[in-house]
Amino acid sequence: MRDKEITIDVHYLTRVEGHGNIKVNVRDGKIEECRWEVPEAPRFFEAMVVGRKWHELAHITSRICGICSIAHTFASLKATEAALGINISQQSLSLRKILLHAENIQSNILHVGYLVLPDLLGAGSVIPLASTHKEELLTVIRVHRAANEICDTLGGRTIHPVKCVVGGFCALPSQEKLKVVKDKFSSALDNLQSLADFLKDLLSQIPDFHRQTEYIALTNDQEYALYEGDIGSTDTGTTGVKNYLQITNEYVVPQSTAKYTKHNRSSYMVGALARFNLNCEKFSSKARQVANLLDLKPLCTNPYMNSIAQLVECVHNAEDSINLINQLLDEGIKQEIVPPEDPSIKLKAGRGIGAVEAPRGILFHDYQYDSSGSCIRANCVIPTNQNHANIQKDMEKLVPSILNLDEKRIELTLEMLVRAYDPCISCSTHYLDVQFVK
Repeated sequence: MRDKEITIDVHYLTRVEGHGNIKVNVRDGKIEECRWEVPEAPRFFEAMVVGRKWHELAHITSRICGICSIAHTFASLKATEAALGINISQQSLSLRKILLHAENIQSNILHVGYLVLPDLLGAGSVIPLASTHKEELLTVIRVHRAANEICDTLGGRTIHPVKCVVGGFCALPSQEKLKVVKDKFSSALDNLQSLADFLKDLLSQIPDFHRQTEYIALTNDQEYALYEGDIGSTDTGTTGVKNYLQITNEYVVPQSTAKYTKHNRSSYMVGALARFNLNCEKFSSKARQVANLLDLKPLCTNPYMNSIAQLVECVHNAEDSINLINQLLDEGIKQEIVPPEDPSIKLKAGRGIGAVEAPRGILFHDYQYDSSGSCIRANCVIPTNQNHANIQKDMEKLVPSILNLDEKRIELTLEMLVRAYDPCISCSTHYLDVQFVK
């Protein structure tokens, strides 16, 4: 070990969204460099929305991400609704929750089935699994397709929904279409159970690595919080969403075009594992059963288990959606159609903050409007940029413990660590360093 030399330079990690690099150098057994880098070109969505009208922001900011566009839409709508003092109906609330559930399944199953499963099966990508594990891959595809179709039905498109507007929905599903959506969730439940049974035999392939950290997510006394709640921390308890800046504390590091965050410790984790650690007692009955099957127990401090938490969460998403649809069907769909630019909305100056759980973690949108309904300031804090510091801290603890492995195995273990976070790297690059030269 004393004379061991290792050079790992993963330039653009594969099977993640966006561009990220892993650099590790060991000389004479001493770690000289251990770094998670984000070299993505920054994007400036907070600047894009300044000067735009209140009814435009959700459509613009949903483009921050093509995977979690529904979560961005809802965080944006909630911020605007808070600023303008608008309350949505119980029916609209239920439909938004169902749509967010569908996106969570859509994203989580994409990650578990297409990006993580190859690592657990020793494959370089998902392509070889079409031959070696055809039925399991088809099961993943069935769940993914069902979630896509549900998003299309309720949101108007698979991504970047057009039916969700400030105040509610501009188009509503019929009773018949809701019944079809319910059937799709039911089929997804059966397929998710099959995947859980399959993954149970692959748990030994998940690295046994643990690091104590802070976990942050929305929390709600009434339900497993995804759409509404307070900010919860495993370290410091709960606080209102209005205090999000005291939680996120964004800062800049040299190796990243994305900001980092920290709260009670030098880093914290958001996402499915954080939600599980804070809220698992609110899981549906089948989700609790699958969590037990896959040996997922709180407080879980193994970041690799985030992928398992994602699958368990999908079960809850499907089961809770079925319950919400049953309530809507029992009550009947009320024709609460809201125009995209509702003329009855009274514009006023104000600030609003919206928070939802995107698949990758808690997401904040914060807008300030003038009296004409034009945005004059915006701030978005993305889940992945809240995870970057935690990835770095995980790597710093992990590398010394795996130096006995060969270089290729060390590289794979580090790649699997980053992939476990399911990072959406492009979404997180909101940093601009301006230098004035006189």
